[in-house]
Amino acid sequence: MRPIPPEARQSLHHLVPKLKGGKGGPVVRLHQICHNEIHATLTEGELARSYATVEALRAHPRLAKFIAWVAQRPPGFHSKTPGARRKR
Repeated sequence: MRPIPPEARQSLHHLVPKLKGGKGGPVVRLHQICHNEIHATLTEGELARSYATVEALRAHPRLAKFIAWVAQRPPGFHSKTPGARRKR
């Protein structure tokens, strides 16, 4: 797990999306680039049904590949995430 320096772009991720009943539920602080990748990869429904834990998110093949890639970058690294690439 990469540290999140105070100056890095970051946000809170609701493990169960707010629109799927997760308002007030558990959240995790993430680098913004990681949060963007999660939402570019998975729909709200997929997140609620199958990816409502950090372990499940890390096990997703595309996210695992992204995590390995971004782990080689400095903790404050950020780049623009291309548009949504998930199948709807």
